[in-house]
Amino acid sequence: MSSVIPMCVRASHGLLRLKSRVIRASSPAAVDIIRTLSANRPPAGAGSVPGGLAQAVLQQRLQQQSQGQLAAEGGQSDKDGEQEEKKQEEFMAYINKMALRLGGLMGLGGTVIVVYIFGTNSVDEQGNKIPDEFDKDPPVIQHFKRTYKYFKDYRQMIIEPTSPKLLPDPLKEPYYQPPYTLVLELMDVLLHPEWSLSTGWRLKKRPGIDYLLQQLVPLYEIVIFTDETGTKAYPLVDSIDPQGFIMYRLFRDATRYMEGHHVKDVSCLNRDTSKVIVVDCKREAFQLQPFNGIALKKWDGNSDDRTLYDLTNFLKAIALNNVEDVRTVLENYALEDDPIEAFKRRQAQLAQQEEEQRLAELSLQKKQGLSLGSIASRFWRSKQH
Repeated sequence: MSSVIPMCVRASHGLLRLKSRVIRASSPAAVDIIRTLSANRPPAGAGSVPGGLAQAVLQQRLQQQSQGQLAAEGGQSDKDGEQEEKKQEEFMAYINKMALRLGGLMGLGGTVIVVYIFGTNSVDEQGNKIPDEFDKDPPVIQHFKRTYKYFKDYRQMIIEPTSPKLLPDPLKEPYYQPPYTLVLELMDVLLHPEWSLSTGWRLKKRPGIDYLLQQLVPLYEIVIFTDETGTKAYPLVDSIDPQGFIMYRLFRDATRYMEGHHVKDVSCLNRDTSKVIVVDCKREAFQLQPFNGIALKKWDGNSDDRTLYDLTNFLKAIALNNVEDVRTVLENYALEDDPIEAFKRRQAQLAQQEEEQRLAELSLQKKQGLSLGSIASRFWRSKQH
């Protein structure tokens, strides 16, 4: 009996603690459960089993209640998240819509300004308007037509060479006009940009430039034709040619822009195309006249490079043999990855063949000499007898 009483006391204390926790949680359903259990609580002298049963029932109902509250709170948070995401999407759609409207207004305003600026009549030095073929049209149509014509001419200026005759007419006697024309690219053929800690960026001069200019100036009219701008390339040409061997200089504005490449149109040079040789490191540069060009490998800045010396020998061989049409020679090297190396290889083979032919002729002469000597000796002996 004495052991039952402490157990009942502990059960009642546990019920009181649960009751205080539920009351603090402010759950009306839990409060009703506590009140019901408190009203039906057995007296202190009763057994401990009803108290334990009430405590288990109370815990189960509290768990169910808390799970229901968590589910309700989770559903509410999901709903709030969806609403927040929807608001953000609506806000971004509104921002995009306003940005498109603003961009359209700015584009329309810029178009109006461009049409107004480029669509007005040109003026002379006194500020007077110069009449043109659009003066009879309505004012708005005039502006649109002049603007269209301006941009069409500007595009044509970029795509087409500045003139159908890029070089002046050949020199007449008593002046000397070389029989051939050599067109040289500047970058990666004669010069190469390189960077170092001590000097930074600088342009390195390729070995053999001076030799090439000095050896070819009597035979070739030397022209620098580069896809660089004139402001950049003009002082570079002065630096590599202080003696003035280069006769003419052509820059990017003289090229023909085709499919992303600056093409050098040989037909616009005002020279006989059968006497023109273009030296470049890009085959696209002379794609309109593929048999008028030599595509060298890009120079990487190697100081031991000998390409220009070999190129000079190749060009001298063409000029000294008075080739009527250089295209017949260059066509043989059109498919070579390195035409200069191919020329050297063929020259070595030709020299070997000539040497073999010379040795064969010498051996034949020796045989003929021996045969003549034997005949003479026999004749002499027969005469003595």
